[in-house]
Amino acid sequence: MPSDAQTPQMVTECDVRSTTVLTAPLSLEDESAANYRAPNILQRILSILKDVRPGSDLTRFQLPPLFNIPKSQLQCFGESLYCINADMLSRCANGESAFDRFTSVVAWNISTLRPPMFGLAPYNPILGETHHVSRGSLNVLLEQVSHHPPVSALQATDEKDNLEMIWCHYPVPKFQGISIETEVHGKRQLKFLNKGETYVMNSPKLVIRFLPKPGIHWLGNVTVRCQETGLEAELCIGGNSFLSRWANYRSIKGKIFMSSSLKTIYEINGHWDRTVTIKDTANGKVTVIYNAREAISGLKTPFVKDPKGVLPSESAVVWSGVSQSILSKCWEKAREAKTAVEEKERELVKERVSKGETWVPKHFTVSYTKESGWDCLPNHKLVPPAPIVVPS
Repeated sequence: MPSDAQTPQMVTECDVRSTTVLTAPLSLEDESAANYRAPNILQRILSILKDVRPGSDLTRFQLPPLFNIPKSQLQCFGESLYCINADMLSRCANGESAFDRFTSVVAWNISTLRPPMFGLAPYNPILGETHHVSRGSLNVLLEQVSHHPPVSALQATDEKDNLEMIWCHYPVPKFQGISIETEVHGKRQLKFLNKGETYVMNSPKLVIRFLPKPGIHWLGNVTVRCQETGLEAELCIGGNSFLSRWANYRSIKGKIFMSSSLKTIYEINGHWDRTVTIKDTANGKVTVIYNAREAISGLKTPFVKDPKGVLPSESAVVWSGVSQSILSKCWEKAREAKTAVEEKERELVKERVSKGETWVPKHFTVSYTKESGWDCLPNHKLVPPAPIVVPS
């Protein structure tokens, strides 16, 4: 039967008020590297992966804290929405024409790509972990709805701009000998409720290469579709290789077309960490639709506005002991704190199994089929304002 305990009780409510650790969001690479850095990364990674076989599924692999940035993967997913300088989502929802809205959605989708850091990764969220943050009228809520496999659900709503976003992500990392390739399954839906439009998107792969040149890259094909308007975009995201030129590094090439006729309307070109342009195929006019320096540099760190509203399941609370130790570079304390979180999770699993209970997510209804994979539907129409906010 379903368990009554919807979220993990990691700490008391009194502790929550003093143990919420929020760190600077991932920004452009030079800024992120200044915040999070660990020594001898390549050598250490190769040493812990030496016994892993090519093709192995790494979803259960646990990194030591030395390889962690002080935040959960749930926070990283959420940051791609609420940590941004320009109000790009509002621009998407309020575009005058279908073309305006679609090109704005393509630009916003590009903005969710943040430069990853080689050799460092966020914590793997525990079952029932949540993350709840507001930026202006945009309220964002995430929940880890499955642990094995790891599935994260997201709902974001903005009553002012009449929009809703629903994501369901489940990364599948595999070791490929000289690299780790992570396919991010699931889909992103962005809905403009007063326009009756739904935009469906997917995610590129995240590839960590060890040889011949260490690096981490977003790679692959991304599609953006709006069934109601018939507009569609295909994007090819390039990475880097030992012989590739700087012009190809983090490149984006693609097109926007009508799905009914396949007629190309705009050609897309640029780099997702610099600028991206569209070229009107009818008149040759080139327009910049995205500037990474303006959108994702100097991002502001969220803060706790309402300590009493922070849940014990909040990511910044669950991992606070680990994060505090990482920031202080107390690696043994970080290891002990991380072990404590993971052991508590295993104890809760054993307890549910012994009682014959099935864990039920608090904020989402989850389903799975072999044909469609995982799907997550929010239990409530609107996300309430959060106790954690992004400063304006």
